[in-house]
Amino acid sequence: MQIDLSRFKDTYFEEATDHVATIESSLLNLEERGGDREVLDAIFRAAHSVKGGSGVFGLTAIGEFTHALESVLDRLREGEIACTRDLIDLLLQANDVLRGLLASARTGVAEPGEREAVLVSLGEVLKGATAAEAAADATAAVVAVAAAATEAVEVSPASDAVTRGAAGGAVTVPRWRVHFIPNKDLFRQGLDPLVLFRDLAEVSRILRVTLHEDALPDHDTFDAESCYLGWTFEVETAGGEGPLRDVFLFAEDDAVLEITPVVDAPVPQAAPAAPAVDGTAAAPGALVTPAPATPAPEERRLGQRRVLADRRPAAENASIRVATEKVDRLIDLVGEVVISQSMVANIIDTFSEEKLLTLRDAVGVLARNTRELQERIMGIRMMPVGGVFARFPRVVHDIAGALGKDIQVVFEGEETELDKGVIEQIGDPLTHMVRNAADHGIELPADRAAAGKPAQGTIRLSAFTRGGNVVIEVADDGKGLDTERIRAKALSQGLISEHETLSDEQVNALIFAPGFSTADQVSSLSGRGVGMDVVRRNVQALNGTVAVESKPGKGSLCRITLPLTLAILDGQSLTVGGGQYVLPITSIVESLRPRPQDVQVVVGRGEVVLVRGEAVPLVRLHRLFGVPTDRTDPCTGIVVLVEHDGQRAALLGEELLGQQQVVIKSLDTHYRRTDGVMGATIMGDGSVALILDVPGLLRLAGQGRRVAESAA
Repeated sequence: MQIDLSRFKDTYFEEATDHVATIESSLLNLEERGGDREVLDAIFRAAHSVKGGSGVFGLTAIGEFTHALESVLDRLREGEIACTRDLIDLLLQANDVLRGLLASARTGVAEPGEREAVLVSLGEVLKGATAAEAAADATAAVVAVAAAATEAVEVSPASDAVTRGAAGGAVTVPRWRVHFIPNKDLFRQGLDPLVLFRDLAEVSRILRVTLHEDALPDHDTFDAESCYLGWTFEVETAGGEGPLRDVFLFAEDDAVLEITPVVDAPVPQAAPAAPAVDGTAAAPGALVTPAPATPAPEERRLGQRRVLADRRPAAENASIRVATEKVDRLIDLVGEVVISQSMVANIIDTFSEEKLLTLRDAVGVLARNTRELQERIMGIRMMPVGGVFARFPRVVHDIAGALGKDIQVVFEGEETELDKGVIEQIGDPLTHMVRNAADHGIELPADRAAAGKPAQGTIRLSAFTRGGNVVIEVADDGKGLDTERIRAKALSQGLISEHETLSDEQVNALIFAPGFSTADQVSSLSGRGVGMDVVRRNVQALNGTVAVESKPGKGSLCRITLPLTLAILDGQSLTVGGGQYVLPITSIVESLRPRPQDVQVVVGRGEVVLVRGEAVPLVRLHRLFGVPTDRTDPCTGIVVLVEHDGQRAALLGEELLGQQQVVIKSLDTHYRRTDGVMGATIMGDGSVALILDVPGLLRLAGQGRRVAESAA
């Protein structure tokens, strides 16, 4: 019976993606903790897991590359290589290549072109560990590639145990005996003994293999998915016991693993390092091409790292990981809905006028269960924003290294949940904001010290819920926005007139204009004027808003406000010109019918409604949407006061119909996007109602106010 492993492949890619994320976060942590052994072990285990799974599914390219990465990590663990920033940068690049290889194997996209260059760099690190080990490391790299490509373990002749030293004397390599009897459930755990043996061949020379089959059962009780065999290997390696034991790291549980030196083997003698005496020894080294002698400029290095990092597959996963308790609750709710439905059906079958109240109660129970079931199902799509936040320490690390800055990244509220559809689309806007904070906001250490600030700058990403929205903020403690420079640049680009008076808030909002940038020259980080414009357009496409605040010398804050979900909202229905419109409940402050003296026209502001002394701009919805109506007097209609991000408007309609949950349907497929309209929904009577976008309505109200001010 042959086991079909293809059904486990998606699980491998999901887990490998997590391992790659672990490697990246741990490498960034490693820089702060200075080569901490615990962190190094976590990185090594993650890389080893990716390599082990690649062998099971025949992903040779991933296995070969991860082996090279593992070799450097192992030297780092043993203290044979210094943990420097340059080495961490290289390992981060290697991790990016690994991410690209996984994406290639999963989706068929092209493999990263930087793979060979990074392999060469990893080889150079190994080559430079010590002069004596350079040729041996190059040979090991060749053996690794060959071993990963073969389908079975090759046993080398024992006569190869002796190699030649510089003076022609024999140098004996230590021998070890590896006795391994795996757990009976090895196959069920997704492990393959052949993969382990290939890994063993990569770290040692296998001289002899003894098969133990005494545990094989009779034919009648034989289980094809159980492992009954054991093996004893005699190997030789100069690496000691550690690399041998690492091979069996994930197969050691409930297994017999004994690794002992072969006592009758001669004690190894140290031999001085020497150059190769013939072409045979030199050949493997030729495979590791030296890197260019002239270092690339910092900006080019940053650009190369960004090419790798930005090539991450953008939320291609169609799967969602769901907590078991959520699934259990859904199953319980489905049972309750079935019971409620049966109760209603039974009452209808035996219906009489006396059972009317009973029917009403049963329908109420069914409605409650259906509502909770709906909420729970929607909750399955909710994901923590921490998954998006996790990418930014790497982004900031690369920028800080290229610009000579010292920046830390702090998270708050990363457990806050957003709809999966929003999560998948918010990454790019946040990336632009974080890069701007690191590039434009945070000063150089010397400048910060001169301003009385700590040398290390801070970028803080926070998320929290407010009403029915999620707010994500990117704040820095840098120099803040230069409003005078922004004003001058906007004037030179014709975005504002010379005599136009703008508040600081309005000036700051100019950074979202298309093509606007205060950078003096274009670099790999900024200067093209597309970043913040992209932020605004992407956020608005999610029915969200973006705003910026700044204090000179103190820092800046960019705030994105997004709906919790793109699918369902609680709405208030109102009529305008005989048609129905829906307002999100979370944006409504109150509804009222103003007195005649409360409706006024203010010079420079247009029509306003006085609400407890506050002049709120009046937006006539019938005029906005071009709908004819007989009820144009606010005193006979209904005014709904809405608010978003501290701004208010009074929306004039005719009647309020009631509250209900509505399913949001996008109009973008068939119609051009319209300010003030979020989408549409189908009402209970089958009619179509537009869902109003309160932030868009407030923008329209603000535009009308500016037009009135200009006219005045």
